[in-house]
Amino acid sequence: MSKIRVALVDDHRVVRQGLRSYFEAFGDIQIIGEASSGEEATRELERWLPDVVVMDLLMPGGIDGIETTRRIRVLSPHTQVVVLTAYADDARVVAALRAGAIGYIRKEAEPEILLGAVRAAARGQSVLDPSIAGSVLQDLVRGRLPGSELTEREMDVLRQLANGRTNKQIAEALVVGEETVKTHVGNILAKLQLAHRGQAIIYALKQGVITLEELEL
Repeated sequence: MSKIRVALVDDHRVVRQGLRSYFEAFGDIQIIGEASSGEEATRELERWLPDVVVMDLLMPGGIDGIETTRRIRVLSPHTQVVVLTAYADDARVVAALRAGAIGYIRKEAEPEILLGAVRAAARGQSVLDPSIAGSVLQDLVRGRLPGSELTEREMDVLRQLANGRTNKQIAEALVVGEETVKTHVGNILAKLQLAHRGQAIIYALKQGVITLEELEL
């Protein structure tokens, strides 16, 4: 099984060293690069080609973690970004998710939450720190997102996506093939102009497809 290629972006060396030591204890993760600024991260991105970037939001230099996330998603669409920060400010969380981050974890969270978020991100699944997920999702619902008419089957798939189901799990639930699910997911993201599955939660909530109480966060 191939390892999850992870890059660490944080201006504090001790934080990066701590993360590296923690992640390297697990056989399915490989740390392939570190950066202390957004500029360095975008400059090294092509060389690294990471599956997941663990990103701090506030760093010195010309671009912060939010703008760095946006640039990474443009330069390397397959790379997912998990934000790891000491700040739980709703505005920053929302901005990071809109920039393309697939996960948002506070630095004081338990290490296994971050580990789970990185593994989920590598599968294209979104994880938000449970302590901030509810308020952030409510804030996102109040915003405006582009929308388009979805078919009945696409709405079924969207409900599954909003609860973090994998393609295989969706296929089993809807009794269809995984390739069919993959096609539906692609159509949904294209129609709604969403960057990744995590943003499907936003649309599903805004349109009343699923409620906060129904989310399995």
